[in-house]
Amino acid sequence: MEKKKTTPREEVSRRLKIASGHLKKIIEMVDNDVYCVDILQQTAAVRSAIRKAEEVLLVNHMNHCVSKAINTNGKEKAIKELAEIFRKSC
Repeated sequence: MEKKKTTPREEVSRRLKIASGHLKKIIEMVDNDVYCVDILQQTAAVRSAIRKAEEVLLVNHMNHCVSKAINTNGKEKAIKELAEIFRKSC
Protein backbone atom coordinates (compact mmCIF):
# COMPACT_ATOMS: atom_id res chain seq x y z
CA MET A 1 0.00 0.00 0.00
CA GLU A 2 1.35 3.41 -0.98
CA LYS A 3 1.87 5.98 1.77
CA LYS A 4 0.04 9.31 1.30
CA LYS A 5 2.46 12.19 0.73
CA THR A 6 2.10 14.85 3.40
CA THR A 7 2.26 18.56 2.76
CA PRO A 8 4.90 20.69 4.49
CA ARG A 9 2.15 22.18 6.68
CA GLU A 10 0.99 18.71 7.75
CA GLU A 11 4.57 17.63 8.45
CA VAL A 12 5.32 20.73 10.54
CA SER A 13 2.07 20.31 12.47
CA ARG A 14 2.88 16.63 13.12
CA ARG A 15 6.38 17.44 14.35
CA LEU A 16 5.14 20.20 16.66
CA LYS A 17 2.48 17.90 18.09
CA ILE A 18 5.22 15.37 18.82
CA ALA A 19 7.24 18.08 20.58
CA SER A 20 4.17 19.18 22.53
CA GLY A 21 3.51 15.63 23.68
CA HIS A 22 7.10 15.20 24.79
CA LEU A 23 7.02 18.55 26.59
CA LYS A 24 3.88 17.60 28.51
CA LYS A 25 5.60 14.37 29.52
CA ILE A 26 8.71 16.30 30.64
CA ILE A 27 6.63 18.56 32.89
CA GLU A 28 5.01 15.48 34.42
CA MET A 29 8.42 13.89 34.92
CA VAL A 30 9.81 17.00 36.65
CA ASP A 31 6.74 17.24 38.88
CA ASN A 32 7.18 13.56 39.80
CA ASP A 33 10.90 13.93 40.52
CA VAL A 34 11.94 11.49 37.79
CA TYR A 35 15.65 10.72 37.31
CA CYS A 36 17.40 13.64 35.58
CA VAL A 37 18.90 11.56 32.76
CA ASP A 38 15.45 10.32 31.79
CA ILE A 39 14.21 13.91 31.64
CA LEU A 40 17.21 14.97 29.55
CA GLN A 41 16.46 12.22 27.04
CA GLN A 42 12.98 13.68 26.62
CA THR A 43 14.26 17.25 26.24
CA ALA A 44 16.54 16.00 23.47
CA ALA A 45 13.50 14.50 21.74
CA VAL A 46 11.71 17.87 21.93
CA ARG A 47 14.70 19.70 20.44
CA SER A 48 14.92 17.13 17.66
CA ALA A 49 11.23 17.43 16.76
CA ILE A 50 11.42 21.23 16.72
CA ARG A 51 14.62 21.18 14.65
CA LYS A 52 12.95 18.94 12.07
CA ALA A 53 9.87 21.20 11.96
CA GLU A 54 12.15 24.20 11.40
CA GLU A 55 13.95 22.38 8.60
CA VAL A 56 10.69 21.59 6.82
CA LEU A 57 9.52 25.20 7.24
CA LEU A 58 12.78 26.61 5.93
CA VAL A 59 12.92 24.36 2.88
CA ASN A 60 9.31 25.15 2.07
CA HIS A 61 9.96 28.88 2.53
CA MET A 62 12.96 28.76 0.23
CA ASN A 63 11.14 26.71 -2.41
CA HIS A 64 8.13 29.01 -2.50
CA CYS A 65 8.53 32.43 -0.90
CA VAL A 66 12.22 33.02 -1.58
CA SER A 67 12.12 31.78 -5.17
CA LYS A 68 9.05 33.95 -5.81
CA ALA A 69 10.77 36.98 -4.24
CA ILE A 70 13.83 36.48 -6.43
CA ASN A 71 11.64 36.36 -9.53
CA THR A 72 9.68 39.49 -8.55
CA ASN A 73 12.51 41.85 -7.51
CA GLY A 74 12.22 41.05 -3.79
CA LYS A 75 15.64 39.43 -3.61
CA GLU A 76 17.18 41.85 -1.06
CA LYS A 77 14.27 41.49 1.37
CA ALA A 78 14.33 37.69 1.07
CA ILE A 79 18.08 37.62 1.72
CA LYS A 80 17.68 39.88 4.78
CA GLU A 81 14.94 37.62 6.17
CA LEU A 82 17.04 34.49 5.69
CA ALA A 83 20.08 36.16 7.23
CA GLU A 84 17.99 37.12 10.27
CA ILE A 85 16.69 33.56 10.63
CA PHE A 86 20.22 32.16 10.52
CA ARG A 87 21.48 34.80 12.94
CA LYS A 88 18.82 33.87 15.49
CA SER A 89 19.29 30.12 15.12
CA CYS A 90 23.07 29.98 15.30
